Amino acid sequence: MSQKDPCQKQACEIQKCLQANNYVESKCEAVLREMRKCCARYPKGRSICCSGFEKEEREREKFKAASKGIPPPPQ
Repeated sequence: MSQKDPCQKQACEIQKCLQANNYVESKCEAVLREMRKCCARYPKGRSICCSGFEKEEREREKFKAASKGIPPPPQ
């Protein structure tokens, strides 16, 4: 039996908010923040709903490192 995704509730709230606000992300900042908090509570890969947020975080880290002159890690 598979476990329920721990951040599924927040993911659904994001969808509801976006639909209610014609997909204007700026109107859903609060629910997006809650999703990021939920994703931060679990190890990477634990929540499939968090995969996009994990990718966003990796991109942000790459940008920070590049702005400090630190070369990206080898892939």
